[in-house]
Amino acid sequence: MTDRDEDRERHEFSTGQGFSDPYEGFDIDPPELEVDPDEVDPVDSHVLADLLDERNLAAHDVDADALIDVGLSYMEINRDEQAVDTFERAARFADEDDLRQEAWVNKGIAHGEMEEWDAAISAHREALHVDEDGEMAALAHTNLAYSLWQFGEDEEAFHHAEDAVREDDRLPQAWYNLGFIEVERGQFEDALECLDNAIRLGFRQADVYEEKARALEGLERDEEAAEVRETAQEIQEDEEQRFLRER
Repeated sequence: MTDRDEDRERHEFSTGQGFSDPYEGFDIDPPELEVDPDEVDPVDSHVLADLLDERNLAAHDVDADALIDVGLSYMEINRDEQAVDTFERAARFADEDDLRQEAWVNKGIAHGEMEEWDAAISAHREALHVDEDGEMAALAHTNLAYSLWQFGEDEEAFHHAEDAVREDDRLPQAWYNLGFIEVERGQFEDALECLDNAIRLGFRQADVYEEKARALEGLERDEEAAEVRETAQEIQEDEEQRFLRER
């Protein structure tokens, strides 16, 4: 395995997970799926799966918006194959472009969770085919860049990462993805600018600071790189502690 392949496996490329405001598509708690805690354990994934299956299969008047919620809930319980089917159904039945685009983007993300990169690429291309200037076009571009990168199509991935920030320069994940690719291309000044933009926009995960440290090292600014790596380590430790407290 080459150093480049090792970097590709190591890198936690942003796929859009963790979106909150203003993107509401990843709200995976649809009210239609509430359960009575007196009758069932609300954290029982089998019960939730049964509810999802019933809601998905029994619908006669297909509600694409509700189907998207169902697909996201499938992803919550790691039933990505069912999520893929549900998102595709939502895309086929949606009568509004924004819902159709959202369904295709989420379908691509679900494929990505299963490392089905060819299928993920196709889904994100479908999302852009719906509307290249749509509300979710930037998200489609940045997820397409991620999938193409994983598929080994580095040059095309770079172009779509650029398209993502052109579509929405307030999307921090898009800046992070572009920054990572710029580091890989040896364009360290450009990478540093992209990663600083991601941080200013609120994307302050450890991975962002790790990539910033790599960019600084590429510019031979080693003292700054060491400080940034310390920040990355502190963030990672805080995330680990928070995870342990929540268990």
